[in-house]
Amino acid sequence: MARLFGTDGVRGTAGREITAEFALKLSQAAAIVLAESAREAGERPRAVIAHDPRISSDFISAAVSAGLAASGVDVFDAGVLPTPAAAYLTADLGADFGVIISASHNSAPDNGIKFFSRGGHKLPDAIEDKIEAEFGNALAPIGSEVGKITRFADAEDRYLVHLLGTLTSRLDGLKVVIDAAHGAASAISPQAFIDAGATVILIGADPDGLNINQGYGSTYLSALQAAVIEHGADFGIAHDGDADRALAVDHEGKIVDGDRIMAILAIAMKEAGSLARDTLVTTVMSNLGLRNTMRAHGIDFIETGVGDRYVLEAMRQGGYSLGGEQSGHIIFSQFATTGDGILTGLQLAARIVQTGKSLAELAEVMPVFPQVLINVPGVDKRRVQDEKLQELIAQATAELGDTGRVLLRASGTESLVRVMVEAADQGTAQSWAERLARMVEERLSLA
Repeated sequence: MARLFGTDGVRGTAGREITAEFALKLSQAAAIVLAESAREAGERPRAVIAHDPRISSDFISAAVSAGLAASGVDVFDAGVLPTPAAAYLTADLGADFGVIISASHNSAPDNGIKFFSRGGHKLPDAIEDKIEAEFGNALAPIGSEVGKITRFADAEDRYLVHLLGTLTSRLDGLKVVIDAAHGAASAISPQAFIDAGATVILIGADPDGLNINQGYGSTYLSALQAAVIEHGADFGIAHDGDADRALAVDHEGKIVDGDRIMAILAIAMKEAGSLARDTLVTTVMSNLGLRNTMRAHGIDFIETGVGDRYVLEAMRQGGYSLGGEQSGHIIFSQFATTGDGILTGLQLAARIVQTGKSLAELAEVMPVFPQVLINVPGVDKRRVQDEKLQELIAQATAELGDTGRVLLRASGTESLVRVMVEAADQGTAQSWAERLARMVEERLSLA
């Protein structure tokens, strides 16, 4: 059987892979593993659950809650809230674990189940493997030992107070457009900015269960770009469906991606003395411009594999305070245990207020190198160390020198190789990427 857990929990088509029966069994298995310490201590296990507003989240959340309660776990149902809220509330309540029902930036037919351990941390592979090994098994408490399901009435307020408590300055005078992707941040993100003093124009905030991530949000930035210009806003923030990421748009409608957001905030945190060990953690996919900018500002740079979970692992192991991905997963370990799009937007807004500079001016600190990514399907990704291919990579690397970079990466889920080239100009990046992709196709073909 293929591994149930992917890089970010369990995902699939709701009603097909993610059925009510599957959700029930998975939650029962999770209760065996994640509530073990509480049971051994003679304590009643507790779990926090939240979900995004897609139509299938209701039945999946109900099934998970039923499975947990039937296993003797008291469930605190926080309703519709972002993924980082579920992680925060797990820690804030002192719960044994947390659950978020969401498929993040995927379209409405998909959904997923993700667990957090005590303290709101993502599960390591070893714990996921234990849950998978218990799949199909169940505890069977009776009478008073059965768990209760309680509405977590002040969940949103707790999270909102937490977000506002991270700010060192108010946002009075700022006009911000927020694109909530018809997702979990539709209510709480604008409220956070309004409470902080900003004027908010809200788009993509009418979830009907079917329109999550549809034409709005961090994967469809054109609506935000148009709205920022139309309303003469200072900048805009776009979330994805579960609001664990944020991308920005400046007052001219230009996109400010996760790399540039990290550059702005890393410099700000170093100035404030809050950038632990003067180090930023990000993935191998971050732009060369970010590396050069960090070097110019005396900030060290640690690279991880692609995926915010690997960034998180490196941050926890090294005690670092800031990390993230180009896609907008930004992690502030002082305030959160996972990427948080609302928190990111608030911190970026605070930097604008503190400096008196526009987002466009702040983003200029990082020059962006043209980056070309080509996916080559139908190849044997295990043979990326092919001698001829490596010779061409070495040739490209030597020619590009300090003004470019080559990265070949085998997909973790598909039979394809990703070819990424950065260079000082678009033409050079495109030329080398196409040349390398052709050789990948020729040398690694499955035919």
